[in-house]
Amino acid sequence: MELVNRLHFNNLRGDFLGGLTAAIVALPLALAFGISSGAGAIRGLYGAIFVGFFAALCGGTPSQITGPTGPMTVIMATVFSTLIAKNPDVGPQMAFTVVILGGLFQILFGILKLGKYIVLIPYAVISGFMSGIGIIIIFIQVGPFLGHPGSANVVESVRKIPYFLSNLNPVATVLGIITLIILFLTPRRVSAIIPSPLLALLIGTLISVFLLPDSNLILIGEIPTGLPKPQLPVFTFEQLNTMLVNGLMLGALGAIDSLLTSLVADNITRTNHDSDRELIGQGIGNIVSGLFGGLPGAGATMRTVVNVHAGGKTPLSGIVHSVILLITLLWAGKLTEIIPQTILAGILLKVGIDIIDWEFLQRAHKLSLKAAGIMYSVIFLTVFVDLVSAVAVGVFIANLLTVKRLSDLQVDEIKAIVKPHDEAPLSNEEKQLLHKTKGRLLLLHLGGPMSFGAAKAISGQMEMVEQYDILILDLSDVSYLGVTMSLALENMVKEACRKNREVFFVGASGEVKARLKNLNIWKILAPQNLVETRVEALQRALLLLAEP
Repeated sequence: MELVNRLHFNNLRGDFLGGLTAAIVALPLALAFGISSGAGAIRGLYGAIFVGFFAALCGGTPSQITGPTGPMTVIMATVFSTLIAKNPDVGPQMAFTVVILGGLFQILFGILKLGKYIVLIPYAVISGFMSGIGIIIIFIQVGPFLGHPGSANVVESVRKIPYFLSNLNPVATVLGIITLIILFLTPRRVSAIIPSPLLALLIGTLISVFLLPDSNLILIGEIPTGLPKPQLPVFTFEQLNTMLVNGLMLGALGAIDSLLTSLVADNITRTNHDSDRELIGQGIGNIVSGLFGGLPGAGATMRTVVNVHAGGKTPLSGIVHSVILLITLLWAGKLTEIIPQTILAGILLKVGIDIIDWEFLQRAHKLSLKAAGIMYSVIFLTVFVDLVSAVAVGVFIANLLTVKRLSDLQVDEIKAIVKPHDEAPLSNEEKQLLHKTKGRLLLLHLGGPMSFGAAKAISGQMEMVEQYDILILDLSDVSYLGVTMSLALENMVKEACRKNREVFFVGASGEVKARLKNLNIWKILAPQNLVETRVEALQRALLLLAEP
């Protein structure tokens, strides 16, 4: 495998402009996500630099920009608060060890080639947990937006909203409102020149410095300059299980987030990404970020779209984006210390609002009440329980409903035929032969894939078989035969033989035939009862019925 995926230097100008534009958009978001996570603004910047660089260098989506995102930050906020509460001395180091574990899981996903399966999650579940994450971001930013210290605990933030509203900081609130006005009302022409998050950051900070110098605002505070030193992973056996679960959650969510963004990039650039390679690249980036104390990252849709529209096409644009952020850290880090947190809270409120799937929320109940129920359940569990439970429950219920629907369709393909009629899938010759059996023969016609969902219907036919002298099992239209269904057929054949009924198998071929042979059904029946066509089976059946 080559080190860098589809890197070339034929698009230097486009890649530089794309990377520069993406970095401008990423800077305020990285700082905001760092503050929101509870780890500090600088940690968000570290994450944008390290994950962005290595995911671009080793990933499988050439135009993708990677960095801290809302979903990943929400999980990290919980990880930080949980581990620090239980391990005050080494809690932060353990949290960054979780980031490393998340990266290792992503590499494992890529090596196992699970990329194409990870995005096979029902849309109602994806919509639900993304909307839930958007709501979480909004709830936890209400306090900082109104001039109070933030909290990563959603329930605590919700409980304190009345207190925040009755004791708001007027200056911080006005500054936050100005930020939202800029974010929502900046014309597209202006945003094409200077992205609205950066514009809001600049204007809000200038207002606070020159017009409100003694307003007692909560600022970002001191930011270290220079690169951080690497730190070895830290864990305790008491917390190892929790750390593994959180690492798996980070890895899985980052994989979903990144691969969905990869699909967006494919649609815009008319290219095809390498899912498994992208997971490996994301994993490497998150491992390095964790080693240097940075937040975890994933493919960022807005930054990727901005990069492509500005001309970025190759991994060079992602590398440029990280290098520009690195330069900002090394030589302009002091300038970010005076940024009021209410501005970053306003930026994140806009992020939370944008993450919520408003379109699906408005029409989900019209498309399907079941899908709407799944989505609202996932939203509730995401906000008030945890993301793992939300996704697990959502996927389980959605798959259960899907299996039920597919089972119903498979049952519809099982037709018990005793008398010839227009709906029977038989030729004229076959209908004439069936008519001659005078109702003493049962023909079970199976079609399409037959999995465990249809096995119950076959088991329900057991008593019916006793009413006839001959049973014909027609598998000529069966494309797949599951293990449970095969066992159900085997039981039916054994029961029919025990009751001295003749059984014919028709049309089994390929994998279906191989599956039945492995179950020894071929040994139960005489060779002449294994036929290729329904006509042959009906003719043999008539001969048997004619015998005294």
